[in-house]
Amino acid sequence: MLGLLAAAAHDVDHPGVNQQFLIKTKHHLASLYQNTSVLENHHWRSTVGMLRESRLLAHLSKEITQDIEQQLGSLILSTDINRQNEFLNRFRAHLAQKDLSLTDADHRHFMLQIALKCADICNPCRMWELSKQWSERVCEEFYRQGDLERKFGLEISPLCSQQKDSIPNIQVGFINYIAEPLFVEWSRFTGGTPLSEKMLSHLKKNKAKWKSLSHRQCSKSNDHLVPVTEGKGDQKISEDGALL
Repeated sequence: MLGLLAAAAHDVDHPGVNQQFLIKTKHHLASLYQNTSVLENHHWRSTVGMLRESRLLAHLSKEITQDIEQQLGSLILSTDINRQNEFLNRFRAHLAQKDLSLTDADHRHFMLQIALKCADICNPCRMWELSKQWSERVCEEFYRQGDLERKFGLEISPLCSQQKDSIPNIQVGFINYIAEPLFVEWSRFTGGTPLSEKMLSHLKKNKAKWKSLSHRQCSKSNDHLVPVTEGKGDQKISEDGALL
């Protein structure tokens, strides 16, 4: 039940910008949560507020309700991408030591955290047609943030400049450094189940397609450059005459 609640609520009331944007614009949420897991804390507290208003858990004792709310917070906070290495290293250590036991309450909770993290970033593990759509939507959100930062005279955040950060490059980086390392360990944990293997297969195919698109974009960009041979060495100019 906690896993399902956390999955449904882990991004509730998301403002469409990242934590760094909230911090550098001095947003009240950044102040409220002292610049730490700002969005995740907001998702958690908003969820607790909705649960209390709905009285969904009113039939349970105060102690059980408080435990549910705290565990829910622990699950949602685990989706903070800034804590990725923390969870991944702990996961790898457990797998190396072969000491994970789902009869242990702490281990069960940890594996719920890992499962939620996998679910949160699993888009590269979907079939290409669906994964590509969501990748483009996520990048549109990044670019909107970049446009806001430009409007307010702020430094453009990483991955948020439509002029510099292409969708294929963003996706290749995300797969290489975030998604693939986690799903490789998840496959180890599950013992290479058909579902795990299918997800890894999609992920690898999607990475190859994004790399291909990235190379194609680079080739197109280079096609617009004309070599300058008269006294300019290896310099190039674009078709509009600008020296590069």
